[in-house]
Amino acid sequence: MTHDITVERARRLKQLHAQHKPLVLPTVWDVWSARTAVAAGFPALTIGSHPLADSRGAGDNEGQTFEEVMAAVRPIVAAVEVPVSVDLEAGYGQKPSDLIAGLIEVGGVGLNIEDTVHSEGGRLRDTQEHADYVAGLRAAADDAGVPVWVNGRTDLFAHAEDASAVRDEAIERLRALVEAGADSVYPVGIQDDDDLLTAVTGAVTVPVNSTAHPVTHDLDRFRRLGVGRITYGPLLQFALTDTMKDMLKPWSS
Repeated sequence: MTHDITVERARRLKQLHAQHKPLVLPTVWDVWSARTAVAAGFPALTIGSHPLADSRGAGDNEGQTFEEVMAAVRPIVAAVEVPVSVDLEAGYGQKPSDLIAGLIEVGGVGLNIEDTVHSEGGRLRDTQEHADYVAGLRAAADDAGVPVWVNGRTDLFAHAEDASAVRDEAIERLRALVEAGADSVYPVGIQDDDDLLTAVTGAVTVPVNSTAHPVTHDLDRFRRLGVGRITYGPLLQFALTDTMKDMLKPWSS
């Protein structure tokens, strides 16, 4: 993919975030799922680390190397003509500049970056450390001349026994990511909590990403709560797994 096409797709992804409230990015994992989502009418996609790993017989939580992930991402991006974002977990131990270079090289124009460092026992980066990493990504993308969409994720709610007890700390963390150059923020684990979603969407000036289940969740509810971006994480693949089992079961006896 040429540099000009990558830049054009990155700009398109930014436009789509402005035009859609919320922008729904189906989470795909291979060429088939990507083409299917585009055929269903979606103008952009995201590749999820969990479903990608499952599709390749690998473990989530950085069970693949960065090079393996990029090799798997390349044909997916090449198979569609829409912008594709990629979940890059905690960065696979890469420097921000190397992460951006690898992503751009395969034609990716957006990324998720989380604060759970899997290579270091699953520890959580502190607020400043995670913000610094995001700032490094922003600077590297600017240097490369590609406006990569950076979705800054925090797992603070998911790690907490009581998510509401860490609300203020999570909001502080999300605001630091915005200050560092994140284009959107992703507080994982609160998709079923109206109060926390409302608090978060009201506290930051960029789109807030929520996980959603394509069958059990309701788009209008997320819109009403101010969510600006929706991805499925592994939940689309899980839903298809259930459906496939139901379809096949009568044939297995």
